[in-house]
Amino acid sequence: MTTFEDILEEAGKFGRCQMRIVSIFCLVSVPFSFVYVGIVFQGFTPEHWCHDPGVSEIRERCGWSLQDARKATVPLMNSSTGVTYSQCQKLDMDWNATGLTCDNPESELTQAQLSTLPMTVCSDGWEYDYEGRQSFVTEFDLVCEDAWYVDMFQAALGVGFLVGSIAIGYMADKYGRMKSFLMTNFFIGVTGILVATSPNYIALLVFRVLFGFGVKGGWMTGYVLITELVGVEYRRMVGVIYQMFFSLGILILPLLAYFIPNWRWLQVLFTIPYICFLTYYWFIPESPRWLLSQNKRNEAMEITKAIAKENKKTLSKIIEVQSLHSDDEHKIYSTSTASFMDLFRTSKLRKFTFILSFNWFTSAVVYQGLIMRLGILGGNVYVDFLISGIVELPAAFLILITIERIGRRLPFATANFVAGAACLITAFIPNSMFWLKSAVACVGRLGITMAFEMVVFVNTELYPTVIRNLGVSACSTLCDIGGIVAPFLLYRLAVIWLELPLIIFGALAFVAGGLVLLLPETKGVPLPETIDDIECPNRLKSLYCEIKLVKFREKKSKFNLENKLIKYRE
Repeated sequence: MTTFEDILEEAGKFGRCQMRIVSIFCLVSVPFSFVYVGIVFQGFTPEHWCHDPGVSEIRERCGWSLQDARKATVPLMNSSTGVTYSQCQKLDMDWNATGLTCDNPESELTQAQLSTLPMTVCSDGWEYDYEGRQSFVTEFDLVCEDAWYVDMFQAALGVGFLVGSIAIGYMADKYGRMKSFLMTNFFIGVTGILVATSPNYIALLVFRVLFGFGVKGGWMTGYVLITELVGVEYRRMVGVIYQMFFSLGILILPLLAYFIPNWRWLQVLFTIPYICFLTYYWFIPESPRWLLSQNKRNEAMEITKAIAKENKKTLSKIIEVQSLHSDDEHKIYSTSTASFMDLFRTSKLRKFTFILSFNWFTSAVVYQGLIMRLGILGGNVYVDFLISGIVELPAAFLILITIERIGRRLPFATANFVAGAACLITAFIPNSMFWLKSAVACVGRLGITMAFEMVVFVNTELYPTVIRNLGVSACSTLCDIGGIVAPFLLYRLAVIWLELPLIIFGALAFVAGGLVLLLPETKGVPLPETIDDIECPNRLKSLYCEIKLVKFREKKSKFNLENKLIKYRE
């Protein structure tokens, strides 16, 4: 009996057809990066201080700039980043009664005098030093005691990612990769526009959750599809290229944000590509590997013939996948869909799930944390974001070089160790050594980018076809939890000490690297089709493997029978 890998040998492991499909699907990663880290620009918090109607009257009469008015009327305060102008309190006084003149505002009241005057809360709104640009922070005044609402904006995306990854992963394994992808993109198009037109902050959060629900699941479905269409030796290449386009999006984002200063129009721009992806219905076939896992062999045969024809190949074999007890296992999965518990039913699957989940969590926390940190360091956020984005590009090339010669496990672990060490070192480099601090931080960004890119395709290589999409989606939910935690971890702890989040990032990365060393090497190993391929990768019919597989089938059959009884009773 022939396997799907044998069929790909004849149809073309990475021919013209696969090149076309991979090239088209790589575009999905570009807007995903916009959504993932767009908060740096959509939720940018500029320099701000209390608005005072009396000061505004004087400023308009005298023609002062915002900076001149701040110097003359706002006292200095101590904060975690040093001495700064007060952002959340104003002087409780009548400025028209102070005798403040227009000639030389800085000499009228010294900072020593200002610091002795009574203070009060900002009751009339805020002034923002962000001329010509608008974020949702400035529109809804999400500063001072309401600053944590900014964290909620990114956390809402993580909540959407979390629920969407599981739901869409389930859909992709039950109904097919392409059907799920197309339905998801239609949903993204609708909710993305709703985010851009949100009338208030509560509506913004609700639509943001729904928007995130579709974005992450659609991206993961695309990743699984392209890795299932190519031969084993090309999986790593297409996986890395797919994620390289994410880094390309990181480079494009600051340019778009610079020319589109309004966060609402920026959101519209993030959404348009997903509407365009609906045209993939006419260009991309369903995964033959998924069709075979569902015993839809005729459909799989037709699609594979089309792939071979486009690759200018001719098929001579009949598609028929057979492995140890494959007929029984396919019957099990054809009568019911894969369930979340399948990821924990055997010892190896349990280990894979726990280790990969923790690495997804760590990658998300450290990666998002380092990017969002650019928004609180000051300086030119566009230039800083662009420079840090350029650092990500070598990550893909380093992965391609190392995993070809060394394998997956050691580069994966090393990337985490490098990221952890860089975060810890950066935290203790004084601000006076700015360029050294920036250079070490960039090394950390490079390391965590490599780790993030590797966890995705290692995840796809460790799960069998029947639960692959569900496995990737379920493990990546910890990435979404990390996305929920990251903004609170960064913004709230940075108030205590700006470098404290880096200490936590470093510790997490070191633990993640150590756990990676417990995973098996997948270099050159065919994609597993069934649970048998996971528990007995070499097809060794030892008594141990037989017992484990029999127990698995018994549990699965019992689970299916219980579900049927429940439905019958209902």
